[in-house]
Amino acid sequence: MEESTQETPAPLYDFMTPIPKTTRIGAVRYLNAKPLTHALPQTAPWAEVIFDFPSRLADRLAAGDLDVAMIPSIEWLRHPNFRPVSDACIACQGPVLSVKLYGRVPVEEIRTLALDEGSRTSAVLARILLREQSGVRPEIQPLPLGADISEVAADAVLLIGDRGMAPVNGKFDFIWDLGERWTDWSGLPFVFALWIAGPDIELQRLATALTESRDEGLLHLEEIARRESPNLAISEAECLTYLRDHLHFYFGPREQAGLQRFFELAKNM
Repeated sequence: MEESTQETPAPLYDFMTPIPKTTRIGAVRYLNAKPLTHALPQTAPWAEVIFDFPSRLADRLAAGDLDVAMIPSIEWLRHPNFRPVSDACIACQGPVLSVKLYGRVPVEEIRTLALDEGSRTSAVLARILLREQSGVRPEIQPLPLGADISEVAADAVLLIGDRGMAPVNGKFDFIWDLGERWTDWSGLPFVFALWIAGPDIELQRLATALTESRDEGLLHLEEIARRESPNLAISEAECLTYLRDHLHFYFGPREQAGLQRFFELAKNM
């Protein structure tokens, strides 16, 4: 009997090979976004999650380097082809703690304003509140991402995110929590960031994954606070209070109304 010389065919698929990541999700690296991204490895195993600052995520989404990203809400106004995904967001209904304006002079004497380069929505919000409440239109200066507040001589300085929560040295004529300032003035919540997709991206699977990740993350706030506090200049208890009591993660009708009001004011900037 002749021995067969026919080769065994190669398997159609090697099940030890990882499935390639097909969707690129841009996630904010700040503490305020951790409840939204905590469970993404489980709810979106088919996605690659890329962490960066909000302003950079917006640029990468606009350039097509990302399929969906948690970006500053003002970018939705600036890019009509962007589309919101899911009802998960980063918002507040009062003091937010992590978005603060530090004034070195009385508010009516402000002539220069340094804006945290990680921000875009909060940068516009600060200018709106100064204009609408005090009639102030300051000259704008940048505060680089790695810079300390002491490195700029502006009359007022905006800090956001994790460094917006850290203790700040110096003497200040006033400190505004912009979340509190907005909600007291407008009577509406403020939406800082949204999950936004670029054009031609299939939304249903993304919406389900992002919403489920939010829902799961909110069940693990204590775990998130315990894990993240060693990386920040705040205690575990402060992290938990911030996530549980000062942030709001649902983009509902009142949040939509607050965002629409913000957009109307921003168009006149």
